[in-house]
Amino acid sequence: MTRWTRASDLLTREQIKALVRPSNLRGVWAVLFDWLVIVGSIALVAWRPAIWSVAIALILIGGRQLGLAILMHECSHYSLFRGRRLNDVVGQWLCAAPIWQNLPKYRVHHLAHHNYVGSDRDTDLGLVAPFPVSGRSLVRKLLRDISGLSALRRVAALLLMDLGYLSYSASVGTARIRDGRSVAAHLAQGLGNFAPTLLTNAALFLPLWLIGRPMLYLLWLGAYATTFSLFVRVRSIAEHACTEMTRDPLRNTRTTLANPLARATVAPHRVNFHLEHHLLMTVPYFRLPVLHRALRARGTFNTAPFARGYVDVVRSAVR
Repeated sequence: MTRWTRASDLLTREQIKALVRPSNLRGVWAVLFDWLVIVGSIALVAWRPAIWSVAIALILIGGRQLGLAILMHECSHYSLFRGRRLNDVVGQWLCAAPIWQNLPKYRVHHLAHHNYVGSDRDTDLGLVAPFPVSGRSLVRKLLRDISGLSALRRVAALLLMDLGYLSYSASVGTARIRDGRSVAAHLAQGLGNFAPTLLTNAALFLPLWLIGRPMLYLLWLGAYATTFSLFVRVRSIAEHACTEMTRDPLRNTRTTLANPLARATVAPHRVNFHLEHHLLMTVPYFRLPVLHRALRARGTFNTAPFARGYVDVVRSAVR
C-alpha cells in the first residue's frame, strides 16, 4: 500500500502543536470583518447610488459571501474557535445559514473530501474533473456564473436538497432520494431546513426595510447570484484542478499566491494556502502563512503544485 506524505514527515511535533492552536479573538475578528465589509458595501450604495458603487458593492459582497463560506469551512474543522460549541453555533448561524448552507451536513461532506481527495471517492471531484477545458468552454462557464445562470441551478439544487428530494452535496453529484414520503412531509422537512437561511436573511433585510431602503437587500441577492458564483468557481479551480490523481497532498493540491485583490475576492481568509490546509487540516486560517513559510524553507514547493497568481491558475485550466 502506497504511503503518502503526512505533516509529521515535514514538521516536528512542537511545530505541529503550535500551528493547530485556534484563537477566539482571531475567529471573532474574521466573522466581524466579513459582516462589516458587507454592511459597509451596502452603506456605500445607500450613500452614493451609482453604477460604480453598485459594481464595487457586488464585488466586495460576493467576496465576503465566499469569506463566510470559508469561515464555515474553518468551523467544520473546529479550527475557527477553541470550543466546539462556539464553532458549531457561529459557523451555522453567522456563516453557513446566510448563504444557504448547513454546517453539520457540510462537515460530513467536506471531511469525506479530505479523506478521499485524489481518488474516485472524492466528494468534490466533480468540481475539477472536467479541467483542463478549452478556452471557449471556460469562458462559457464564467459567463454562466456572472450572468446568474449558475446561481439558478444552485438554488434549484439547494431547494430540492432542503425538501429531501436530493441528497446533500456542497459541490456536484447529488442523487435523487426515493423514499415514498408525501409531499406534505417533504414540505415540512424543507421548511425546517430552510428556516435558518430565512431567519438570517430576514435579519439582514428588516433593518433595511425599517430605514426605508428595502431595495438595498438586492445587493446581497445580486452578489449571491453573480460574483459569489464566479469567485467560488475560480477558487475551486485553483485548489485541485489539473493536479495529479493521487492521495499525496504534495501532488494533488495547489497553493496559489494571492495579492490584495485576490484576497478580497477569490481567496479570503488565506484559503489560497490550500496545500498547507490539506497537509494539516486543523491549522487555523491565520497560521497558514506560517506553515507555508516552513514548507518553503524545506523546499517543498520546488516540486509541489504552486501558482504565483490566479491568472496563472486560470491559464493552467485551459487546454
